[in-house]
Amino acid sequence: MRVQQLLLSEFDGIVGVHGLTFARYEALVLLAFSGSGQLPMSKVGERLMVHPTSATNIVQRLEAQGLVARQPNPHDGRGTLASITDSGREVMEAATADLVAGGFGMDMLTADEHDQLFALLRKVRVARQDFAESEGSSVY
Repeated sequence: MRVQQLLLSEFDGIVGVHGLTFARYEALVLLAFSGSGQLPMSKVGERLMVHPTSATNIVQRLEAQGLVARQPNPHDGRGTLASITDSGREVMEAATADLVAGGFGMDMLTADEHDQLFALLRKVRVARQDFAESEGSSVY
């Protein structure tokens, strides 16, 4: 948990240059990698693993920055869709480039150590049924 805290603090500093928190960055990435660039708010909270109120707060702040737009969900009369804007994609891509340049806070590890860490953490995730596995591959 302490390593997570240290990494999140570093990530907040990196993406902060772009006017983001790491939580807002994660929401932009989530929307950018969805098939259509938009998701129902219920899915945003579910996939970010945060309370619906937190998801709403994150999206409202991104909307105020012009990085996300919200509109009624045509498939659910009571629901709302969050959509990444072109500005949101630009900011997300710039923040991602900075995170990559910083080695995602793990640049002190060798390639073999990265592989070991990934394998160990993957084992925990599989045991907790965080994603489905089939014939050596995984679906996240």
